[in-house]
Amino acid sequence: MAPKKQAAKNDENKEEFMGNEDLQQKLRGKTELSPSSSNLLSPSTTPKSSGEKSLDADGSNGQNNAVLAELSNSPLSVFLGTFKEAKTQWVARQVIIMISILYRLGVGLGEYSGFGNPPMFGDFEAQRHWMEITLHLTRNNWYWYDLQYWGLDYPPLTAYHSWLFGYFGSKINSSWFELDTSRGCEDPDLKSYMRLTVVLSELAVYIPAVSMFVRWKVKSLRLSPLYHSIASAAILFQPALIIIDHGHFQYNCVMLGFTLLAITNILQDRLVVGSIFFVLSLSFKQMALYYSLPIFAYLLGLCIFPRLNLLRFISLGVSVVLTFSVVIFPMFLYRGVGGFSGIFTQLQQIFIRIFPLQRGLWEDKVSNVWCTMNTIVKLRLMFNSSELQRISAICTILAILPALVILFLHPRKNILIWGLSVSAWGFFLFSYQVHEKTVLLPLLPVTLQLADNPSANVQSHIYWINNVAMFSLWPLLKRDGLVMQYFVIIFLWNWLMESFSKLPDTLFGKLIILSSYSAIVLLHIFEMFVPAPGQYPDIYVLANITLCCGCFGLFLIWNYSQLLQAVKTKTA
Repeated sequence: MAPKKQAAKNDENKEEFMGNEDLQQKLRGKTELSPSSSNLLSPSTTPKSSGEKSLDADGSNGQNNAVLAELSNSPLSVFLGTFKEAKTQWVARQVIIMISILYRLGVGLGEYSGFGNPPMFGDFEAQRHWMEITLHLTRNNWYWYDLQYWGLDYPPLTAYHSWLFGYFGSKINSSWFELDTSRGCEDPDLKSYMRLTVVLSELAVYIPAVSMFVRWKVKSLRLSPLYHSIASAAILFQPALIIIDHGHFQYNCVMLGFTLLAITNILQDRLVVGSIFFVLSLSFKQMALYYSLPIFAYLLGLCIFPRLNLLRFISLGVSVVLTFSVVIFPMFLYRGVGGFSGIFTQLQQIFIRIFPLQRGLWEDKVSNVWCTMNTIVKLRLMFNSSELQRISAICTILAILPALVILFLHPRKNILIWGLSVSAWGFFLFSYQVHEKTVLLPLLPVTLQLADNPSANVQSHIYWINNVAMFSLWPLLKRDGLVMQYFVIIFLWNWLMESFSKLPDTLFGKLIILSSYSAIVLLHIFEMFVPAPGQYPDIYVLANITLCCGCFGLFLIWNYSQLLQAVKTKTA
């Protein structure tokens, strides 16, 4: 066949892939998924050689198209199949975004953190209060004002974000944000406005970041255009972020969106732009530090290997310093700043508020190593705060150090997201001052693998750990009155992706996933029908954190196996 005709035929095959049953059957018979890609605890798998990554006749990767064929019967794929006649998938992607917004608005109809629970209420009141103080106080007072009542404890970009929405909200109803007198305001219209601010924040940062990442990944892997919509839906419908930001109430989508923009730009070799976005992420929420060490190791490796690139190193350093300076500079634009000593005092106070080390190893009940160990070993009685900080720091570094070394010595695109995932899980399990909502940070790079490596075996682990993470949030969500939302969005996400039909190839992997799911179901049933005994009122919460911590630890080990396998794979 002539080259031009062959090219035209290839394009036709790409567009019609999901709608052509004969082609799907052909690909099913032609390709075969490697069972080694999901060996739960064994890194000793044989990587594919570079020759096995050749493209099929239709110009796409055979293994990935086989995955698409497997997905063709899922409810999400059946729905998106209605767009198969379109010349592009743009309409399908916009429909996915609109549905995801409706999804979030539906969750937002429920209650929120601290509703009807004076005197401190909860995170909803904290976010509203920060709008109140940034709107009425000069910037030099933002980090000093009435610290016992939800004092501002996030970096300046969060403060500017609060001021912006506080300003527009005060134009609608000034009583929502009156200084001091508005505390505990539970006006239904205020709730609607605050819910809208989260949606707008997500539309401005997180959703475009997901679209940009998936578009680049689908193009680089030469996947079917329809997979762009499938992968975008899988990431946007991820239940944990939806229920925390739009149910419990926070703005994690901004931090995670900036992080994702940083990752995407770094993967596209726009390193300076990626560094700027990551500084913005850190400047919004300090928890983005979970990603800082692997990103630093990766960028440093790019500056040194295969040869020293001093100009790149300097440009990255300058971009980081300048971006931090631009973010922090407005904090000192007020009368009577007090010269250098005043600036230093203000910076010191901001640092103290952002890193409240005096609070302890964890907040509330969280499924990390320290909280789980504390059930048996009372760490706070054995060690003082300084000792616990050192122990936590040492254990965190030991947990993530191998990944950092790998990223530094092998700064390749195919291992970056695995390295970010290892680091975030290591921080969550071992670091200091962790709360249950922090599980959103390791879930981001994990869920991104649905676009980066969409093999059925890897998908099974990603869906599993997302479901376990949702269960780890159950005590918090139950307290918030979000029981219905919890069950509905878990069901919808798993039903849309047909996740429960996906299991690892290994017997051990199947055993771990099925037994953990069974334990989760049993704990829900027991908690519903069998009251906790009076002498052990937290028995179900402790069972929750113990089970989830064990699952997270196993996933960290499996994550390392995938990182090592990616290192052996001969790709850029």
